[in-house]
Amino acid sequence: MKIAIAQLNYHIGNFESNQNKMISAISKAKNQGADLIVFAELAISGYPPRDFLEFDDFIDRCWKATEEVAKSCKDIAAIVGLPTKNPASTGKRLYNSAAFLNAGKIQDVLHKSLLPTYDIFDEYRYFEPNTDFHCVDYKGKRLAISVCEDIWNLGVEDLYRIKPMDKLIKENPDVMINIAASPFHYEQAERRKTIMKANVDKYHLPLFYANHVGAQTELLFDGGSLAFNAQSEMVGELNYFDEDLQVFDLENLPKEVKSETKPKKMALIHDALVMGIKNYFQKLGFKKAVLGLSGGIDSALTMVLASEALGAENVHAFLLPSQYSSDHSIKDAEDLAKNLGSPFETISIKSIYESIAKELKPHFKDLPFNIAEENIQARARGVLLMALSNKFGYILLNTSNKSESAVGYGTLYGDMNGGLSVLGDVYKVDVFELARYINRNEEIIPWNTINKPPSAELRPDQKDSDSLPDYDILDTILFQYIENRKGPREIISMGYEENLVNRVLKLVNINEYKRYQTPPILRVSTKAFGMGRRMPIVAKYLS
Repeated sequence: MKIAIAQLNYHIGNFESNQNKMISAISKAKNQGADLIVFAELAISGYPPRDFLEFDDFIDRCWKATEEVAKSCKDIAAIVGLPTKNPASTGKRLYNSAAFLNAGKIQDVLHKSLLPTYDIFDEYRYFEPNTDFHCVDYKGKRLAISVCEDIWNLGVEDLYRIKPMDKLIKENPDVMINIAASPFHYEQAERRKTIMKANVDKYHLPLFYANHVGAQTELLFDGGSLAFNAQSEMVGELNYFDEDLQVFDLENLPKEVKSETKPKKMALIHDALVMGIKNYFQKLGFKKAVLGLSGGIDSALTMVLASEALGAENVHAFLLPSQYSSDHSIKDAEDLAKNLGSPFETISIKSIYESIAKELKPHFKDLPFNIAEENIQARARGVLLMALSNKFGYILLNTSNKSESAVGYGTLYGDMNGGLSVLGDVYKVDVFELARYINRNEEIIPWNTINKPPSAELRPDQKDSDSLPDYDILDTILFQYIENRKGPREIISMGYEENLVNRVLKLVNINEYKRYQTPPILRVSTKAFGMGRRMPIVAKYLS
């Protein structure tokens, strides 16, 4: 038997596009002699469909699209992920299912047993767990078909009371097939390989694993679908960050194929962010982006990533200097736009700021200059950028990094504006590393932008270090708290000064209200702000 793995970029709710991609892949696999083609988890609907699953119309369209795909399954079978209705009168109304398509029809439907409900996953909100375990017989082979989490319950991932493969192995299957929606973070590919190998080590069967690729709002899927022989050797690894289709002969699987050199963290984050921007615009039907280019490293990096994703000509930069903007920052911004070949214009906010300050002067009661005046500048920039977004149909790119978002070092309705946050899951130390990665072959981002001390330039001689600890210290504390969920005593025991730790953690918690209002953040870490980190706003813990 020849088995094809189809790794496709689906679009949530775009049934016609999704089914046409599958039908095209079926034809391609059939031409390569495949007997079976495997698609990803919830491929028909796209992943994650979230509360679309509450609409009967959405579920009905998923079924109809699957029936259309089934019509192409003649002399070839397919495994397709979709949501299906639970016929029982009790329990959740849906299953997360894998349909087995053969002879032009839906021949069997199997359901997911282990429903992740942590971090970005919320499957028990919608789905009933499966309790009926059976394999599928096809062309003399018995297939143990499972859905994503059903084979992750091994070792350190042992979160559930049952292991679905322990049930299926009793039927003496010949092969394991897992359809998945495994989102990217920069450590996920290695974790994924470890889990797949652990399954083969335990059950001594070849394994075929089909993952999603492409971006779905903030969730990024890196692909990297896998094939293992029964000797626990990885014999196939599909492309990362791109669609792919590969065919494997089950009776003649090759010996172990070595992965290419393990991609470094910055290369992975770079490729993920470029894909995330590109797909966000494509799937929303937009082509052009706008951003405020300050001469600082965050806006510079955002502009380069957007230019790679959309084409430099489609990224329009606006320099918005105030009386506090330095000449070198303006020059750095201009040099970057010229290096990229992107259009840029300059609008001074000095007169706008002075006009607003004049109107507010009698109401400010002669109080000294402080954060209020600083934020007027940021909000004036935000007004201008949103006006340009509205007028020309651009998406405004937010340039805030994770360090700033964590401690509230940003202005609501100002520099925190945007339709998409590109760097909101990238700590400042990694922003610098990414910029150096961009410049690995030639100077694209002016080196002065990378090397100068970071500054918001909202008051004379301002530096980020005036308000925040050095980023190498700040980011380590933030990482321990946000990603590793360490408490203050644990972080202090690592050697960090008590008052500093308490101050940083307090800043994180009291600024939850700001993050609640930020745009979608492209997720590249194990714990991003957004749908995977749910914190109360009105709370007292560490605040």
